[in-house]
Amino acid sequence: MLSFHSCGCCRVSTSTAFHFQFRTSPSSLFLCSTSYKFRSTTASAGSGFSGDSDSDGDRKLNFSGVRLEEAVDSTIGSTKLRLDSWISSRINGISRARVQSSIKSGLVHVNGRVVDKASFNVKAGDQIKCTIAELQKLRAVPENIPLDIVYEDEHVLVINKPAHMVVHPAPGNTSGTLVNGILHHCNLPNVEFSKDEALSDTEDSDDEVNSYGSMASSYEGSHSRLSMSSIRPGIVHRLDKGTSGLLVVAKDEHSHMKLSEQFKQRTIKRVYVSLTAGVPTPVSGRVEVPVGRDLNNRLRMTAVAGPVNSRKARHAASRYRVIEILAGGSCSLVEWKLETGRTHQIRAHAKYLGVPLLGDEVYGGTKSMVLSLLRPRTPISLHGKIVQMVSRLDRPCLHALTLGFQHPHTGELVHFSCEPPVDFDEILSQLRRIGSESVSFSKRSNF
Repeated sequence: MLSFHSCGCCRVSTSTAFHFQFRTSPSSLFLCSTSYKFRSTTASAGSGFSGDSDSDGDRKLNFSGVRLEEAVDSTIGSTKLRLDSWISSRINGISRARVQSSIKSGLVHVNGRVVDKASFNVKAGDQIKCTIAELQKLRAVPENIPLDIVYEDEHVLVINKPAHMVVHPAPGNTSGTLVNGILHHCNLPNVEFSKDEALSDTEDSDDEVNSYGSMASSYEGSHSRLSMSSIRPGIVHRLDKGTSGLLVVAKDEHSHMKLSEQFKQRTIKRVYVSLTAGVPTPVSGRVEVPVGRDLNNRLRMTAVAGPVNSRKARHAASRYRVIEILAGGSCSLVEWKLETGRTHQIRAHAKYLGVPLLGDEVYGGTKSMVLSLLRPRTPISLHGKIVQMVSRLDRPCLHALTLGFQHPHTGELVHFSCEPPVDFDEILSQLRRIGSESVSFSKRSNF
């Protein structure tokens, strides 16, 4: 059972399985190595790589100019194999994003012809020639933005992202993002990126795996002899602007590659909690409904029952369970585990179940809809407070509660948890005052 309190604590462990409960007093963070830093506000100078930007070591790190000339082996048989996947498998340690950028730049030939489509299917005997493009740069300015850093070492950052913060720069939203804050935290100068590298959405990639292979730039400063190729934070996955919670950032390309592999292989452990309008039926289950772009609204996804390829929908699966029934059944606290990571997956699946997230105006959890559920189940004396609470809903009530992964360098299984922020907790508390019913274990299926 989860219980939320406003203690502001976060926890981390290296055990293979974890159970958590938010307590009334902050608990200390711990991990095996004493060299790790937690909730640090001091930037790390860099990782353990050494050498200058012209050294062979750095050339191997950033892969710029690396050439591959090879025939596709006959062992693939009739299996469909994407061009970017094949090249990635032949150059050890390179990120898929770097390969995709090189393909789109026209630097890859198949049987003597330029192929600029990453999803191109190769077959046995195809002659592939590839030159890895120069490392693309992110256009962002370091900004002194407070970051809630749950964990940091020289390879990764785990950040508790606040609601309303955008993860990475995009047209019309180039400042105030998580990336801007990371650049400042890691003492990085202004950098640039290409749109293709920042916003890749390939067919067989997890939508949450962002294509920032790195954030690189030439760097001449007194802090370190290291080239920027060794200090490149990369966004490995995304959280929506309105979603709060845990997010991991890679600080070097090796870490980015290893973490991206874990997302692709679905070994990353992610648990979210939400407040929904209504109670899903049954109270626990698995939703396996493809998610695709809504043809009537390009800003919205939709769960599309039927074949995966219909409307270009993609396979999506989520497990959920109701933790607590709130306000006489008008709302519920729901826990989610993602098997896939499609764009807006939880929001689309919640709508599909008929229980949109509170505050999710895009997917039906509108203020008027929430009020229509709450008023009949709430004493008249509390109607004024309910109206005030609903009027303050300004984002989907969704929080990335826990995050677990294999550390890209140590191989340790690390797990982090961080309770929902104050706005989520206040709404939950008010709904509990109206009525609260815990869902007994006997009502739940395996989660």
